[in-house]
Parts: sequence; structure tokens; C-alpha cells
Amino acid sequence: MAVSKSRPAVGDALFYGVAFIMAVYFTFAAVQGDYGLFRRAEISAQSHLLKQELTSMQQEVARMENLTHRLSDDYLDLDLVDQQARSILGMIRADEMVIR
Repeated sequence: MAVSKSRPAVGDALFYGVAFIMAVYFTFAAVQGDYGLFRRAEISAQSHLLKQELTSMQQEVARMENLTHRLSDDYLDLDLVDQQARSILGMIRADEMVIR
């Protein structure tokens, strides 16, 4: 029997090379991709900021609803009417003096 030198198996090297490249690609996609870990952290932080903004907006809406109710025909707050007349219309009472 003659022993011949065998060449390195090209098929094995190609298989391991392709497997390595695919592993690198999928690892990169899992970390950096559109649905990766970094994107998930970014979305989580954005969600937290939007929840804070929603809470702030809900408080502002509640404040405006309160002011609207206090100026309605059913419930008239005279102090609020006086405040609005002074700040928006620039009105003063007859017994007041304006110093500039």
C-alpha cells in the first residue's frame, strides 16, 4: 500500500469558514440590528420618556378642565374671572392706580 500525502480538506475548511461567518453575522444582528439589544434599550428609554410626557400632559389637561369648569355658566369663580380680566385684557378696578 502506498501512502500518499493528503491535502487539507477544502470542504471542511469551507464549512467551518461559512459557519464562522454566519455566527459573526447573527451575533452582530442580535446586538446591533433593528431588533437587537441596543435597539431594545433605546426603545425602552424612549418609552420611559414618553410615559413621563403623557403624565405631564394629563396633568395639564386636568388643570385646563378645572379652569374651564370654573369659568362655565354652571359654576362661576369670580376670583378667576378677575384674574383673567387683569392678565389677558389688562383691566384694572376703578379704585386702583397703575404705576409704571
